Amino acid sequence: MKQYYVLFNNHENGMRLKKELNNAKIKAVIAPTPRKLSKCCGISLMIEEEDIESIRKIAEEKKIEILEIDWIEKDFNASRDRYC
Repeated sequence: MKQYYVLFNNHENGMRLKKELNNAKIKAVIAPTPRKLSKCCGISLMIEEEDIESIRKIAEEKKIEILEIDWIEKDFNASRDRYC
């Protein structure tokens, strides 16, 4: 199973996009950036695949810079992985 992440150059852009996605009722979860994907910013947003195009559109409309949207194979451990 794939887990999708929005990656950023800085945490300010991540927080701005999270706020805009909340306003648009699109689910996104703040999470540590997987080092397999990027070493730039410490936070990313975990998202659902079906929301990718809407998220790109919102980021463009609101002029929020994102590095990319990428994925890794989901390796979730419920007793270890807790995100806000």
